[in-house]
Amino acid sequence: MHDFLTPVLEFMREWYWAPLALIYTGVIITILAENRNPTKTLAWILVIVFLPGVGLLFYFFFGRRFQKKRIFREKNKDEHRSFFARWQEHRPMLEQNLEQLDKELGELASVYRFLYNENISAPLMNNYVKLLINGEKKFPELFKEIKQAKHHIHLEYYIYEEGGIGTELLELLLLKVREGVKVRLLVDDFGSSKLKKERILMQEGGVDFVRFLPVRFASISDSNYRNHRKVAIIDGDLAFVGGINVSDRYINNGKNRIYWRDTAVKIEGQSVFLLQFQFWLTWHFSEGAPYKLSEDYLVENIQNKGNSTVSFALSDPGSPAPYTMEAILLAISRAKHSIQICTPYFVPTDQISTALQVAAASGIKVELLMPRNSDSFIVHHASFSFLKPLLKRGVSVYLYEKGFMHAKTVCIDNKLAFVGTVNIDIRSFYINFEITSIIYDLKVCEELSSQFEEDKKVSLLVDIDFWKKRSVWARGLDSVCRLLAPLL
Repeated sequence: MHDFLTPVLEFMREWYWAPLALIYTGVIITILAENRNPTKTLAWILVIVFLPGVGLLFYFFFGRRFQKKRIFREKNKDEHRSFFARWQEHRPMLEQNLEQLDKELGELASVYRFLYNENISAPLMNNYVKLLINGEKKFPELFKEIKQAKHHIHLEYYIYEEGGIGTELLELLLLKVREGVKVRLLVDDFGSSKLKKERILMQEGGVDFVRFLPVRFASISDSNYRNHRKVAIIDGDLAFVGGINVSDRYINNGKNRIYWRDTAVKIEGQSVFLLQFQFWLTWHFSEGAPYKLSEDYLVENIQNKGNSTVSFALSDPGSPAPYTMEAILLAISRAKHSIQICTPYFVPTDQISTALQVAAASGIKVELLMPRNSDSFIVHHASFSFLKPLLKRGVSVYLYEKGFMHAKTVCIDNKLAFVGTVNIDIRSFYINFEITSIIYDLKVCEELSSQFEEDKKVSLLVDIDFWKKRSVWARGLDSVCRLLAPLL
């Protein structure tokens, strides 16, 4: 036996590189054949080449295309057909809305028309929108509306943490179940991985509870794609959208070490119809207990609630295009006077970066507000690497120092507002399941702009001299982390 193994072992020692070379070649050819963004393709090749073995594992777990993309599209084809058939009935009204927006908003109305033409969402008028700053404003409003719920409560959150506000919400949901209200809760399996005790109590208490894309070894290649949305829908005509998760960190009651600055909106009116349909699709995609979209869920004949026009940009890794990015990009390109952006993570695509630079260079007041200290070391340094060209072209950059800036908002010309879950980063645009509300309401935009001015007072204004005075080590670290930006 020893005589037989000796030549085999010698062959393996001498030619071990051959199968490895074949594997590496096959993976690199696969990456090239996927025709991704060239920058992302090059980044993955560098990771695989310079991190032997580890790079291959990293690519296998986090780099492959979303495996459920085709399944997601096929599974919902019939549902989308049904939705668009219902939408077709309202085409004359929607076209009339677009014509009115053209008159009132001018070129900014093209954002609504873009989403309409792409069959993403429709511009629905006569909504009421209330701006909610931080969790201490959102949660009292959310709890008040949940207490008044009559038929159903639909919740979709990236993070739902046990204890504190999570326990308080759970008790309220269980109470509503006992009152006969249908409660469905969808949480992301990665973001809410520690949710155990509450999950058991919910299931025992009658709450329909579903985890989005459970992280298992068999599906680990899909684990990089998370449901980052934070949406609450009550009785089909009222909803909450924004960056605030169910966690005590979002409530600034003096008990948390870090002040958490965030933004959400409360929406009442016909536009909630769009959120309701999206929740239904995601619920069934997550294999929740099936239910039909009856008139109790799709409340169409809602009386006028206010003066807000609301639509939504949605995207996921199965989307034919990065619709949330394209909607923001289109708004930036149509700006005439001002652009105000809040984001916790700034890892922009080339398109967004160029659009901001061109806008600033053309005389538009472009302001970017991001945290001084981030909760992600790599993303923080990668973000700084993108600032120099913006600063050189006249973009004003503010670093929030009061705490952590987690708001995800864009305000254009004090006329059009984006409030949702979308960060100005590649992950939000291409990898996660995201949503942002697009609001035309002068009062809401004025309030959002005023809050931006208040946040600037507790922020550090960065100029090109400040950036250059940072240590060579810090700037070098920025550049290294930037190499990973396409993969973040």
